[in-house]
Amino acid sequence: MKSLLNAAAMTFVLVSGTFVARADDGFKPLFNGKDLTGWVTPSDKSLFTVEDGAIVGRTKGNLKINQFLATDKPYADFILKMKVKIRNHNSGIQFRSKRNDDGSMVGPQADVADGFWGLLYEERGRGILERYPEEKANALVKRGDWNEFVIEARGDHAIIHFNGVKIIDRVDPKFEPAGLIGLQVHVGPAMEVRFKDIEIKVLD
Repeated sequence: MKSLLNAAAMTFVLVSGTFVARADDGFKPLFNGKDLTGWVTPSDKSLFTVEDGAIVGRTKGNLKINQFLATDKPYADFILKMKVKIRNHNSGIQFRSKRNDDGSMVGPQADVADGFWGLLYEERGRGILERYPEEKANALVKRGDWNEFVIEARGDHAIIHFNGVKIIDRVDPKFEPAGLIGLQVHVGPAMEVRFKDIEIKVLD
């Protein structure tokens, strides 16, 4: 019986043409690498596309309000992982958030931008909630390359790791108990941001 249980807890991945077993860590993909199934797009469908296995947010510099690609269902307690590469300007990762009919979102955001790395911001709410020291955050950034975020939400407690370093650890009773996850394109100049390896582990 024990051997059967162990076998059931294993998954198989292809590495260099050979299938190898690994323990199931509970993470499930939020993005299939091919299309935007499972996500709700803004009314302007051109803002988010899929290219080379990544979600690409791209604007022409004519947005009137920030726009978001949002999950089609809410999440309560979870650990979210993804990699982000930004070409220029400003983006962010929403969580425990609400989507409005105009495509905007309300809720906490892990900021993605020069000058804002290490920032926990409440979109259309209280603004800056907490900030990791800017000099330390800048030292963690891989400019022009992929940067990894890990966002953990448990009750009113949020923890954010950036490239392996904990940058936010906040207990906030004003956090919603559940909400959508969103990827942002920002008003201002034409911009481009990419997201990949998006996985979530739902917590009991």
